[in-house]
Amino acid sequence: MSHFLRQCAVVARRDFLAVVATPTFLLFLLAPLIMIIIAITGGSGATQAAQSTVDAARIAVIAAPQDAFDIKAADDHLRAVNGSDFLPKLEIIPTHGKDETLAAALFGARKTDYLAVMFGDLKKPVIRHEESSVRSAGLLAEIAEQVVRSRAAGTPITQSMSHPVLQPIKAARAGVGGQRTTAYFAVFGIFFLTLLLAGQSVGMLAEEKSNKVIEILAAALPLEAVFLGKLIGMFGVALLFVTFWSVMIGAALFFTDAGGTIMAMLSPAVGMGPFLILCGLYFTMSYMLLGAVFLGVGGQAATIRDIQMLSLPITILQVAMYGIASKGVAQPESTLARFAEIFPFSSAYAMAGHAANDPALWPHALALIWQALWVAATIFFAARLFRIGVLKSGGGLRAAFGLKAKTD
Repeated sequence: MSHFLRQCAVVARRDFLAVVATPTFLLFLLAPLIMIIIAITGGSGATQAAQSTVDAARIAVIAAPQDAFDIKAADDHLRAVNGSDFLPKLEIIPTHGKDETLAAALFGARKTDYLAVMFGDLKKPVIRHEESSVRSAGLLAEIAEQVVRSRAAGTPITQSMSHPVLQPIKAARAGVGGQRTTAYFAVFGIFFLTLLLAGQSVGMLAEEKSNKVIEILAAALPLEAVFLGKLIGMFGVALLFVTFWSVMIGAALFFTDAGGTIMAMLSPAVGMGPFLILCGLYFTMSYMLLGAVFLGVGGQAATIRDIQMLSLPITILQVAMYGIASKGVAQPESTLARFAEIFPFSSAYAMAGHAANDPALWPHALALIWQALWVAATIFFAARLFRIGVLKSGGGLRAAFGLKAKTD
């Protein structure tokens, strides 16, 4: 076993340096920076478009001057209670006796989008609104209700009748909402990093197969040691990538207010320290399993087109596994969640989410052993298929499944 591990280490070191000690690795390391710049640019444009839509939206009340103060006070009160981030602004327009005609003219305005217009007696107002603006119409109806109630009680809207005493307490446990949010972030993070980084192994093995380097390695070392060594070497590259960006993102969060906000949102059931360790282990297992599958694909592919055709179903499978795991962490006790935790290609994602939802640690020991067995089996099977299908040795495809060859 020690000899086998030394052979793996030789291949891992060779592949790690072959990737890291090149100028293109710097471009690979900084590639997410380009993605971030594009995302910020696109997000900024989308935010400006959304903000311009909000700024152009209005609700209007056509009312007598003596009603304007009460209507404005009711609107301010409702916005303070319900939040005003995406509520359209209120305009109070003096009545001129032809309220219905004025309301129709407002809906035809070019520079402003009037979503709802209220006119008439506040005890029985008429509210015209766009078909999709029921919420805006409801806001106007509630404004009228507040004004009428206030006048009936003889109390100004700005005067509070109740004086509550607020008593903040510290939560005795992590909230369920925070746990579910943490679980989803864990599932998405592991899925994203695995899919982004594990595919590198496909091209490397296909390239070495085309220039006959893999045949030299296979002649000198057991093929299983070559595959495992390549997997470890590429995982070292992935680990360097993750470490670099973790430090960069951690530093950015440390010097901004966003770090405290994000940490307040995350509340894993097992505790933050064990949760981060488990996420690292599950990322390792997820990368190893998917990387082993991609190695098998790269070993069987003869051209770049073959790699693309064979990699696409694997990518689709992983996206499906991500969807199942995401659905499972939202329903921790469901049958779907148990299936996602057991099925090998979704187990790492789902168990990372499980750590956020459940404080028990012993299931993770079983899950990590289960996933490690699948990694070993996948490497073994991929090596056998490569030996039989590419190197043309090993007793044919029947031997890949551990069957004896037929004899006459």
